[in-house]
Parts: sequence; C-alpha cells; structure tokens
Amino acid sequence: MDVDRRNNITVVGDPQGRPVVLAHGFGCDQNMWRLTVPALAGNHRVVLFDYVGSGRSDLSAFSEDRYGSLDGYAQDVVEVCAALDLRDAVFVGHSVSAMIGVLAADLAPDRIGALVMITPSPRYIDDDGYRGGFSAEDIDELLASLEANYLGWSAAMAPVIMGNAERPELGAELTGSFCATHPDMARVFARTTFLSDSRDDLKTVSVPTLVLECTQDAIAPREVGAFVHRAVPGSTLVTLDATGHCPHLSAPEATNEAITAFLAGLR
Repeated sequence: MDVDRRNNITVVGDPQGRPVVLAHGFGCDQNMWRLTVPALAGNHRVVLFDYVGSGRSDLSAFSEDRYGSLDGYAQDVVEVCAALDLRDAVFVGHSVSAMIGVLAADLAPDRIGALVMITPSPRYIDDDGYRGGFSAEDIDELLASLEANYLGWSAAMAPVIMGNAERPELGAELTGSFCATHPDMARVFARTTFLSDSRDDLKTVSVPTLVLECTQDAIAPREVGAFVHRAVPGSTLVTLDATGHCPHLSAPEATNEAITAFLAGLR
C-alpha cells in the first residue's frame, strides 16, 4: 500500500526542523489545522495526513476489522512516520487522536518523542470514580442516532461539539466536515472513539507531554483533563481560555502559543 496516497500525506515547513505530526479528530481532516500550520512551519517540518475514511484518504483502504479499534489508527500513524523516516517527532493529536498518539508512541518510541494532547479523553463514559462526561445510556443513544441518520446527527451534534454558539460559522464548518465523511466509515470511527477506554494506556507514556483543555468543553470536561494530567507522568496541563472541543479553530492564537512554548522547551 502506498502510504502517501492512502493517508493523503502533506509535508510543509522547514525540512531540517524537528518533525511535528498533526493528527485530526473524528469527522475531521487535515484542513482543520490550517490555523496551526503557519505558527509551526517556520521552525519545524510539519506533517499532515487524513485517517482512512476521512478527507482525501484512499477510501478503498478502509477495513472495519482494522479500524474497529484505536490500534488500527495508531498503526497508520506509525506507517506514516516510517514512510517519511521521521525520528523524534512531536505528535499533536486532537480529541481521539490524542489517545491514538499514545498508542503510536508505544509502538514506535524511536519515531515519536513528545506528545501534545488537545482536548483528550481516554474514556467518554463515566465509571466508578471517573467522570468522562457521558453515561453509558448517553453514548448508546448518540451512536443509535448517528447510525440511523448520520447527516441529521452531524447537523445536530457538530455545533454542540464546537461550542461557541455566538460564532455559528464554526459549527457550520464542523457540520460540513462531518457530512463530508463517508457515513459507513464514520459509524465505525464513532463507535471506536466513543466506546474506547485508554485509561491504562496513559501509564505507558514516557515522553514529554502537553495536555491542553478548554475552560468549557461539552465532550471532554475539565475533570478529564485533570485525569489525563495525573495519569501521564511529568505531563504539563494548560487550561486554555477557550470554549468548545476544537480550540485550534475557535481559539487558534492561545492554542498555538501553548504548543510553540512547549516545543521551545523540548531538548
């Protein structure tokens, strides 16, 4: 398989700079990073890609068996890094991609040397002593609605996920991105995302890690950010003065400032 074509890889910035891999979340694609790339490209080799089933990826490469778990997406990340021979890259993952990055770093420690987790959640469902933000019944209803009418679900949920109701153009953009994702593949990715439990995987992280959370986030409440910070040894937690689940779109200046400060502090 041609990994470049499969994942629609794009490389920009300083070819001699430390690699930074930007990984989008569910229902999105690499275009969601357009406000982040300019802040990084001057000093870094910036790598963007689309997960299979998203954006301009090769849809013929989709396999429900492979992408029915986060491990399949993590394997894609490792193969993208290998195809470009990346070493000591910084992996920036939004939402579910933060957990995918944890798995990829464990699979290929020579290729991923630091993590930036933007609004991560290792488990969306509440558990004893853990608040993920949703009950099991909530997630069952969410997935049933998505599977019954994906376009309708997208139109209803994307503005909630984005937040910032006073800026409807942001919710409209996320709705458009969701609707552009192949429904059958989106259903698989959604189940993989919302039913995953990566809490134990956080204990394996041994690289410098930045956790970015928002003051208000309907998908990943602040209790989740605190949990991730406690679980990842030596991690740094930054609470952005931002609302919603996609601060790289709703508050790009604050997000970029936090990421570049973290990068500047890496050895």
